[in-house]
Amino acid sequence: MSAFLENDSARQIGRGIAGALLVAVIWELSARGLNLPAYVLPSVSSILSGMVGDAANLLAAAHFTAAEALSGYAIGCLIGIAAAVLVTMIPVARSVVLPLATAINSVPVVAYSPLVLLWFGMGMASKIVMVAVAVSFTIFLSTIAGLDRVDRKSVDLIRSFGAGRLTVLWRLRLPTALPLIIAGMRVSTVRSVIVAIVTEMLGAYGGLGWVIYQAVLQIDFVKVWAAIIVASAISLTFFGAISLVERRCIFWR
Repeated sequence: MSAFLENDSARQIGRGIAGALLVAVIWELSARGLNLPAYVLPSVSSILSGMVGDAANLLAAAHFTAAEALSGYAIGCLIGIAAAVLVTMIPVARSVVLPLATAINSVPVVAYSPLVLLWFGMGMASKIVMVAVAVSFTIFLSTIAGLDRVDRKSVDLIRSFGAGRLTVLWRLRLPTALPLIIAGMRVSTVRSVIVAIVTEMLGAYGGLGWVIYQAVLQIDFVKVWAAIIVASAISLTFFGAISLVERRCIFWR
């Protein structure tokens, strides 16, 4: 089973690399063949050259953004899972927590950025809070859906053997919910990076969003694309890592 998963992962990575190379070739030929200006679409070679020349700054910014995204992601996952378990264990809490969470998420998360920046400052803390807010709702909904999928007959059976609510949760509900929980975690990886970058563009001391904002002000569109490609690499790596965890933990799928 392990060898099969590794071979399948290798094939998927190979297809992804081949697809990226194909897009890069088409992009390069289109930009050069149509003689497009840099503000419309710079060539891939010029972007790569800019990335090499500014590698130190881009790596520092990438580290800044990745730290914000990962920290907020971890906190958001914990909050989302904890809230879902709470409303499952205490059904009366669902009528309070679910409408509140829906009301908060009904507003685009970026709308909270000015308030969060005012409360937590321009540093990493405000970005971590924004990512946690964005991630927690997605994880909350996916965990609730998973916990509610449990078969009532199975619950009745395990209770007939003397299992309490915590035992039912640990032995039955959480294993049943695991596929949906990790699916929500996988979807949230990209969202965490996006929210971190957007919040950085609104106010920060560093990060890829700050680099993009400064590059736009300087009309340096090659640097804008370089930062975007680095951000995409972070998102893909993060997504791939959670997908690997999903394959390892939910091997029966």
